[in-house]
Amino acid sequence: MKTYIKKFSEIAISDLPYVGGKNASLGEMYNQLISKGVKVPNGYATTSRAFWDFLDENSLRKQLEKQLMQLDTNTYSNLHTVGQNARKLILNGQFSATLSKAILDSYRHLCDNEPCAVAVRSSATAEDLPHASFAGQHDTFLNIKDEAALLEAVKKCFASLYTDRAIKYRNEKGFKHRDVALSVGIQKMVRADLGCSGVGFTIEPESGFENVILLSGVWGLGENIVQGVVNPDEFYVFKPTLELGKYPILQKKLGDKKLTMIYSKSKEADTTKNIRTPKSRQQQFVLTIEEVIKLAKWAMLIENHYKKPMDIEWAKDGITNELFIIQARPETVHHHKDKNIHIVYKLLEKGRVLTSGNAVGSKIKVGIPVTLQSPKGARNLTDDHIIVTDTITPDWDPLLKQVGGIVTNKGGRTSHAAIVARELGVPAIVGCGNATNALTDGEAITLSCAEGKTGHIYAGELEFAQEKINFSGIRMPQTEAKMILADPENAFQLSFYPNNGVGLLRMEFIITHSVQIHPMALIKFKELKNNAVIKKINTITSAYKKKEDYFIDQLSQGIATIAAAFYPKEVIVRLSDFKTNEYANLIGGEDFEPNEENPMLGFRGASRYYSELYKEGFALECAAIKKVREIMGLYNLKVMVPFCRTLEEGKKVIDRMHENGLTRGENSLEIYTMVEIPSNVILAEQFAAIFDGFSIGSNDLTQLTLGIDRDSEIMGKLFDENDLAAKRMISMAIQSAKKTNTKIGLCGQAPSDFPEYAKFLVEEGIDSISFNPDALLQGIENINKAEKSLMKFGLHA
Repeated sequence: MKTYIKKFSEIAISDLPYVGGKNASLGEMYNQLISKGVKVPNGYATTSRAFWDFLDENSLRKQLEKQLMQLDTNTYSNLHTVGQNARKLILNGQFSATLSKAILDSYRHLCDNEPCAVAVRSSATAEDLPHASFAGQHDTFLNIKDEAALLEAVKKCFASLYTDRAIKYRNEKGFKHRDVALSVGIQKMVRADLGCSGVGFTIEPESGFENVILLSGVWGLGENIVQGVVNPDEFYVFKPTLELGKYPILQKKLGDKKLTMIYSKSKEADTTKNIRTPKSRQQQFVLTIEEVIKLAKWAMLIENHYKKPMDIEWAKDGITNELFIIQARPETVHHHKDKNIHIVYKLLEKGRVLTSGNAVGSKIKVGIPVTLQSPKGARNLTDDHIIVTDTITPDWDPLLKQVGGIVTNKGGRTSHAAIVARELGVPAIVGCGNATNALTDGEAITLSCAEGKTGHIYAGELEFAQEKINFSGIRMPQTEAKMILADPENAFQLSFYPNNGVGLLRMEFIITHSVQIHPMALIKFKELKNNAVIKKINTITSAYKKKEDYFIDQLSQGIATIAAAFYPKEVIVRLSDFKTNEYANLIGGEDFEPNEENPMLGFRGASRYYSELYKEGFALECAAIKKVREIMGLYNLKVMVPFCRTLEEGKKVIDRMHENGLTRGENSLEIYTMVEIPSNVILAEQFAAIFDGFSIGSNDLTQLTLGIDRDSEIMGKLFDENDLAAKRMISMAIQSAKKTNTKIGLCGQAPSDFPEYAKFLVEEGIDSISFNPDALLQGIENINKAEKSLMKFGLHA
């Protein structure tokens, strides 16, 4: 007897040739992972034999081959006609009584002989392979409720094997059309229209960083997230601390979710509509913390089972409030890449930003924007063109390989546009909001995805550089080479560089760009008088009951992202070191900062932390760091105190940190101090009794040794880190550190700019040198040369 149907309980991943990648994966998870707590809706699948017999019974094989042979595979100019004719042949075919009975008998069994809603999904037998995702190539029909509609939906799925995009995709991936069959999965419906849904990657999709899970979600049906119609909520979950039972959510970003896709009241099958999401729901995350953690654990179980990074779809039933996994396929972009090979793009000049959004990839592209309402409006597109549109759906796929870049108003990192752009290697910026209004057709632009997660589009043709780097040939020196970092958006990508951790994490960048608000303006919010400032703070902190929680949450997310990117290597975060004029530039800052003639030597660094003017703000900094370490479990994070003028001041700061829950030595907490004032050098042995390590700040130490304001245009020419007096101070600091067995490093540009400076530090016996990312590789080379030179003369670092 011919097998036309397989229940999910009868399907394993080895059945891919019979039920396609999607259904094979669903069956595999249903049988192997339900016992581990993963919920997968029950269902069944039509087999490839059912598809082939349908073609043969309707004499369609040769007719389809004849149609496909007419395809112009050079320009694809007749793709639409060929696809339309092929689909028409399928839709005009008739199911045999045997096939119809098999489908309907299984439907009745699945639904316990009662009418029930099902999802009807296509699953091609060449689908969801590790090197080809087939994402969005074939059709899905939801909320099918009766038997006639079910048979019609199955036939439409058969026909979707020949959508224009699927034909072109198979052609480009080298699959022969005659060898690919279409299986159809019929699965109990999850009422996500009344709940929420989304997607997830068990790998960070832009950088390929493998220790993070990205979950995205929207209210209602998931089609909105796939098509990029709305900007979704996003959650970044760190796998190592998830396994340890700590709070693992590094970042959570609230999307606008302006639309919710639901089923319409129409009696027609698969009829959906978008409704406006109420404001209260827009400002609410679609998942609770507990639900995020549950989905992340499921995602890890799925990844571990398949032993590869996975792309999953999830849904929450709005009636039962149950979560389900409704699909899982291999991630196809990063898994097979050589992680030692990196192509680095860098802008060489600044430009005027026209619009910004979510960066997809890390490339830079100069091109001519072409605004399109739909793919039908495309004419003579080339690699020099950048498509600008509202949103990208699977219908656009045949065009995307022709162009040099993609820009959309709507969409997130897990939208269809982002997924396909990554797979094609086409740079894209999605979710700009105003791209179709901000960009003018025919006027050259520079699309930059090389500046972190946020992509920028600049006016005109900007110069940029492109460099291919092979990390495999780089030997790490005995002297540790660390990074100086500020921007969490670059952390995952930079973690692939050869490094020994982060020697300086500048907190100020996170406060300026993510927090934006002066901490004292949050603490004393009720005392503010400026109505414009009050309104702005209320808008920014609207999702938080307590204003102070906003500061802690935003700062901790930024710090945690960098600490996780380099985990378990040490990451040293410097406490805030704004000058008073810089603090005043934060929202609400003017009310809380004194006006100083020389802020460089004024109320900055350690002096602020125990002062009545700022100690409450410092408590928020400590709370954020404590959250990262104690709650999130990132104990690789260490703390550094800047601009500590006296021994007594150092003790006061240590005491203040203890009062705020950061106790030196507790849970391996180490507290460093910057060596950037002559007093730090002169009394280094005494400072070593207060702190666990030193980091030389060569800029401040040089200016204070030479008595030069490094910001002065007049005196700037005399500022020189290579000055003998400045180097003598550094030498003294290192020798004192060695005498007291205290770790000591240096943060600065000189060791990468000047090989002789790196040699000087190595000869003195420095433990580590920290570099800006763009100087790291040159710095490592300079250290290696210095160490080799020492070995040549029988010395050692």
